[in-house]
Amino acid sequence: MKKYSACILLLLVISNVFAQQPTACYPTNWWVGMKNTSLQLMLHGEGIGNAGNFSLSHPGVTITKTTRPANKNYVFLDLKISPSTRPGKTKIKASGGTTIDFELKSRRTGNGSTFAKGVTSSDFMYLIMPDRFSNGDPSNDRIPGMLDQSLNRDSIFERHGGDLKGISNHLDYLQQLGVTTLWLNPVIINDMKERTEHGYAFTNHYKIDPRIGGDTAYHQLITDIHNRGMKIIQDAVYNHVGIEHFSVKDPPTPDWLHQWPRYTNTTYKDQVMFDPYASGADKKQMTDGWFTPSMPDLNQSNPLVANFLIQHAIWTVENFGIDGWRIDTYAYNDLAFMNRCNKALYDEYPKLTLFGETWVHGVPNQSFFCENNYNISFKSNLQATTDFQLLFYGIQEALTKPFGWTDGVNRMYTTAAQDFAYKDPMRQVIFLDNHDLPRFYSVVGEDLQKYKVGLAWLMTFRGIPQLYYGAEILMTGFTNPDGWVRLDFKGGWPGDAVNKFTAAGRTEKENEAFNYLKTFANYRKNSPALKEGKLMQFTPEDGVYVYFRYTAQQTIMCILNQNDTEKTITMNRFAERIGSRKKAFDIATGTTFDLDSTLKIGGKYLLALELRQ
Repeated sequence: MKKYSACILLLLVISNVFAQQPTACYPTNWWVGMKNTSLQLMLHGEGIGNAGNFSLSHPGVTITKTTRPANKNYVFLDLKISPSTRPGKTKIKASGGTTIDFELKSRRTGNGSTFAKGVTSSDFMYLIMPDRFSNGDPSNDRIPGMLDQSLNRDSIFERHGGDLKGISNHLDYLQQLGVTTLWLNPVIINDMKERTEHGYAFTNHYKIDPRIGGDTAYHQLITDIHNRGMKIIQDAVYNHVGIEHFSVKDPPTPDWLHQWPRYTNTTYKDQVMFDPYASGADKKQMTDGWFTPSMPDLNQSNPLVANFLIQHAIWTVENFGIDGWRIDTYAYNDLAFMNRCNKALYDEYPKLTLFGETWVHGVPNQSFFCENNYNISFKSNLQATTDFQLLFYGIQEALTKPFGWTDGVNRMYTTAAQDFAYKDPMRQVIFLDNHDLPRFYSVVGEDLQKYKVGLAWLMTFRGIPQLYYGAEILMTGFTNPDGWVRLDFKGGWPGDAVNKFTAAGRTEKENEAFNYLKTFANYRKNSPALKEGKLMQFTPEDGVYVYFRYTAQQTIMCILNQNDTEKTITMNRFAERIGSRKKAFDIATGTTFDLDSTLKIGGKYLLALELRQ
């Protein structure tokens, strides 16, 4: 009986291995009424390339071209969709009997003009790694059949079980803090063998990871966010995919990926992209080298690859109604492709926000990759970047280096002075830390006074402020390795000993930091100067840096004293911005006082004042 059972099991395994899987279609659906009336479908199924002619019977839709690559498991169909086409379900038929279901849907209300609202300097963005924030649905912690079955909160590299439902459960908390926008680390499925908690190794673009709740939970989270008047940013990865992606395991064309005679890593040298003296070989290795061995590099100069990526980006905005993209590893992409992709999104969604990760060193480096004021041959159409310069050479320098001619707050002043490079510096995303960087509280030596300076700067400087989850409760950690800066938000899991989502669960210091940030963030919501005002800065003197944010209606004066000791400043130096105003409202304390000819500012402090008549 045991031998018979074993034989039956073996036959079942063999039949599953050789059973022909249904032909998949990417995009999985589309919409009528899109501004771009062209669409390219990727059909993927065993031997689909051997099928005969393809047809699609839907009024207003025609197949204009059929591309059969060398890999007979793929066919690409170019469609033309008339502006008069009506929504409906149809079938793609191949002579020989194969049929693929396909649906053309009605667009979201507003046809891209009233949703995908974008993020501006009026917003306050909060970055969450879903696996590490809160577990709202323990039933999806492990998904049978997926390669990574880890679930171990004692390991910094294995999955912990956080999900989208956990985020939905804490939207009240985030709104109380003053957050207006959520940016999530990637939500697309990473069916990899290990290190799947971060999400940057996609294995199927058209599937939300079921371990965080899948499509249903993502739709619900976005609905919940939008119902509160909040916004959502999705993390895009165009440069690479995971080694287990179906197009890597079964490439449609020999040049789907950047191929090398032997494994070749990118050099990470962004300078070669704008260096007038750079060699072609260096440029090629920078853009075509792989990011890591487990993340193959996509060949975006292949038109089939480019169409696949661009259409997925448009599909995501229309399907989920997101408000913008943060684009991972921007400098490593084919920049001509990125301009094409960005334009395709702008055309359909004119209010959409796009900002790229540019972990580079120097304002010229960073500004090259976004809209800038340079007269150079390559002109990026990316709106903005994550502003690593104001982090590395701004607030970090101000709080960790002594004052000098080019050091301390002078470095911040100099970095901000280079804003002339950007077309619109107010779109730049400023931050203290993120999922790849040491926690800022650790960077400043867990000095709460210095940390509060950082928080106040984040809420009062130009650009779009972004906070990394847990920064408001003084989470710590250095990136040695990176898992230490991706720890759980305590209280997000059933049975946690403490709950940092509540004041009762936080320590006195944690509540001090939380309430300090909350005060600034909620004040900022109603401050025209901080949301959209111009910036004026004065050259630092004796370790004190003064800048103003102002509109015709409001003026905010910020005085940053990086010294350990109290300093006195003479107010008439700033007369051109103070004008006739005689009173000052202290944003942090809520007190109002008369302005005198001099003002004392405590050590390690940023005094933010609303100036009043």
